[in-house]
Amino acid sequence: MIRLLLAAAIAMIASLVGTRVLIGWLTRLRLGQPIRDDGPEGHATKAGTPTMGGLAIVGGAVLGYVLSDLYRGIYTRTGIFVMLAIVSGGVVGLLDDWIKVVRERNLGLNKQAKMFGLLAVAITFAVFMLEYAPTHTTLSFTRADLPGVELGSALWTVWAVLLITGSANAVNLTDGLDGLAAGAGTFCFGAYTVIAFWQFRYPEAYDVAHALDLAVVSAAMAGGCLGFLWWNAAPARIFMGDTGSLAIGTGLAALSLATGTQLLLPIVAGLFVAETLSVIVQVGSYRLFGGRRIFRMAPIHHHFELGGWPETTVIIRFWILAGLCTAAGLGIFYADSLGSGVVDGVGG
Repeated sequence: MIRLLLAAAIAMIASLVGTRVLIGWLTRLRLGQPIRDDGPEGHATKAGTPTMGGLAIVGGAVLGYVLSDLYRGIYTRTGIFVMLAIVSGGVVGLLDDWIKVVRERNLGLNKQAKMFGLLAVAITFAVFMLEYAPTHTTLSFTRADLPGVELGSALWTVWAVLLITGSANAVNLTDGLDGLAAGAGTFCFGAYTVIAFWQFRYPEAYDVAHALDLAVVSAAMAGGCLGFLWWNAAPARIFMGDTGSLAIGTGLAALSLATGTQLLLPIVAGLFVAETLSVIVQVGSYRLFGGRRIFRMAPIHHHFELGGWPETTVIIRFWILAGLCTAAGLGIFYADSLGSGVVDGVGG
C-alpha cells in the first residue's frame, strides 16, 4: 500500500510542478495549440494555449513508478512493458503535437502515420507480453477464466492491437474540453489501481503476474493526471495534446490486457466509449441518410455546448458520468469476486 501511495504522490507532485514549468517554457517559445476551424465558435479564444502537457503526465508517472519501486519494490517485466507502452503512445502523440505547433495549423501527423505509430506500439507490446511475461491469452471480463475463451497467441495479438488503438483514439476524441479527459482518466486509473491491488491480494483466484507492480503503474498514472488537472481545469492554461491522450488511452488498454479485464474496460471507461460511439453514429448518419446529423456536433460534448450548456457544466456533468461508469465497473468486479467465492475461498 505504501508503494501505491508513494507512486501516486510522487507522480502528482512531479506532474504539478512539471506542468507549470512546461507552461512557462512553451509560452516563451510561443508554441500554442491551433484550434479547428470547424469547432465551436467559443473555442476560438483558446488558440495559442500551450499544448503537449501530456509530457508532464507521462514524465510524472514514470518518475512515480521508478522511485516508488525503490521502496521495497521489485521492477517486473509486466509493469515495465505497460509503462513502456504508455511512454511509446505518448511519443506518437508528441510527434503529432510538435508538427501542429511548428506548422501552426491543426493538422499534425496524417491519419495513416498516426495509425502506423499506434500499430507499432500495440504490436510491440503484445509480442513482448507474449514472449517475456506470464500472459493469459484468453478473452476475459473480470478474470482470465471468465468467459475464458482461448484466443491463442495470434488472435490475442490482434485483439490487443484493436484494444490499444481503439482506446487511444477514444481518449483522443474525448480530449476536447478543459480537463475532461484528464479527469475521466484519473477515475479510470484509480479503478485499475484497486483492481490490480485486489488481484495481488488474491493471487490464487486471479493468477495475474506482477499485479502489485501493475497497481503501482496505475497509481502513478492517476497521480500524473491529477497533478496535470490543476493547470488543465477550465479555463485551461495548458492542453495535454495527443501526447497525453494517446498515452492515457494506451495505458488503459495495456492495463486491461495485463490484468485480464479487457471486456470490463468499456464499462470502467464508459465515458470514452460514449464519446467514440457519438462520432460513429454521427458519421454513419451523415453518410447513410444524405447529410442528416443526429447531434449538433460530435463528439457529444460539443452537442451540449452548442445546446447552450456552459463548458464547465458539460465538464462537471461528464465527470459525474465518468465516475458512475468507473463505480459500475468496480462494482461488477467486486460482485464477481463475491459470487465466485474469491473472498471467502481464497482470503479465508
